[in-house]
Amino acid sequence: MSKKINIFMPCDEANHVCDKSQYKEASLLEKIKLNLHLIYCKACRGYSKNNAKLTKRIEAAELECLDPKCKEDMKKDLEKALKEQLH
Repeated sequence: MSKKINIFMPCDEANHVCDKSQYKEASLLEKIKLNLHLIYCKACRGYSKNNAKLTKRIEAAELECLDPKCKEDMKKDLEKALKEQLH
């Protein structure tokens, strides 16, 4: 027996796939289903449009992240400060 593929998705799933697509983690089938959903769902088209704007602005900002060693040092300092505060 062949498996039936449902091409329709609810809005919450469409928004999740939209987020995955933004980070290039969505499969081809998910992208196709999302685009079909966007044809008939105005709310999700708005969500997708806002996601695209956000992605462009983040990329344009050229943000720099802390290196892992610096993050770990900050975490240790915070834990130490919290312990001192509790005692």
